[in-house]
Amino acid sequence: MTVRPAPGAKTAIVCSVLDQGVAALTNILVLVVAARLSSAAGFSVFSMVYTVFSVLLGVSVSYVGQALVLERGEAASVAAACRSAASFVAVASAVAGGAMAAVLAFVPGETAWALAVLGMVLPLVLTQDGLRYCFSTLRLPHLALTSDVLRLAVALPALALQPHGTGPARLVAVWGLSAVPALLVGAALLAPRLRGTRADLRRFVRRGHLGQRFVVEYGVGNASSQLAVVGLGVFASQLAVGALRGTTTLFGPMNVLFNSATAFGPPLLGRVPSMRGQVRATAVLAAVLAGVAAGWTAVLMALPDRAGRELLGETWSAASRLLPATGTQYAAIAAGTSALLTLRVLRPKATLPIQVVFSLASVGFMIGGYALGGVLGAAWGLALGSTLKALVLWGRVAVVRRESAPADDPGTRTEPAPA
Repeated sequence: MTVRPAPGAKTAIVCSVLDQGVAALTNILVLVVAARLSSAAGFSVFSMVYTVFSVLLGVSVSYVGQALVLERGEAASVAAACRSAASFVAVASAVAGGAMAAVLAFVPGETAWALAVLGMVLPLVLTQDGLRYCFSTLRLPHLALTSDVLRLAVALPALALQPHGTGPARLVAVWGLSAVPALLVGAALLAPRLRGTRADLRRFVRRGHLGQRFVVEYGVGNASSQLAVVGLGVFASQLAVGALRGTTTLFGPMNVLFNSATAFGPPLLGRVPSMRGQVRATAVLAAVLAGVAAGWTAVLMALPDRAGRELLGETWSAASRLLPATGTQYAAIAAGTSALLTLRVLRPKATLPIQVVFSLASVGFMIGGYALGGVLGAAWGLALGSTLKALVLWGRVAVVRRESAPADDPGTRTEPAPA
């Protein structure tokens, strides 16, 4: 099999954005189809399970994917890192998923059984997603796009063929098994690029692995708020989870842009020759993304109720009330994501304290908001937390910029500064 050369920079950028778009569109449409096939109560259970999957996916991406895309060195070394990453995700997800299924299969209740099914399919969906970061690191995003288009093409018809009223466990099983064709194709496309390399799983458990820091940041960042939402379903109201998840689904196009910036931004931003240019580029990115978030919120708020019910079924009536709060949150996330990207390139270890403090604060705001104003209060609490975090992250960018100003030579490529 002949290995084709990597595409040019412009083509790589287009393919990277398209790939993130296809992956995000798949997640959006999965939730839309599930909402239309389920009752409000059934979609609430599916939403809780899907939120748990999102947390596990975030852990995988943070621990393996985000560290992998920062890999530098000779081609053989990078290829070996990709083989190690793909192997580690497959093994770790099989262990975690097997343990989840073995425990929850004996717990009564529809939610526990759906989570057990998630454990069974977890190695398929996490490994398929992990291959995308290998392609990105090898600068072959067009191959990731090929795999993800197949994932979309198989998953949606498989779900759409299920009868109305299908239980959440069956929906999870169909969704998970639909990843098999994309996984096989992705593995076949990746194999020639990794020929002659050996996997080293120990690199991911050694002290100092950068993913350890990234997963802690994710744990106190996105994961803490998502798990808090699950907690609302367990201890308060499952319908609240369905409403919050339904609203988040409507903002799926924004997640396309955020994921593109986080996953593929560092290699592209690293090509900017000066720190000043890097900060300027991400500041412009923040303004553009926040503007898009505001415009998308306006579009959703103008959506007729009939169209909204076509999207989310019975969940629309509750989700539509949260649009202003969630739109504000996404505008703040846009600013925070851009600042986080800046710090990831300039000083990767500088973000952890901010993530810890303000992500936990966001959870507190959400819980406090729920106590004061129900699910609407929870949504505004999340918006407040995201806004404060974005402000502090950009403040940290300004400090790093001032500290490095004497050494910032426009003619010299900026390397990440030590913590």
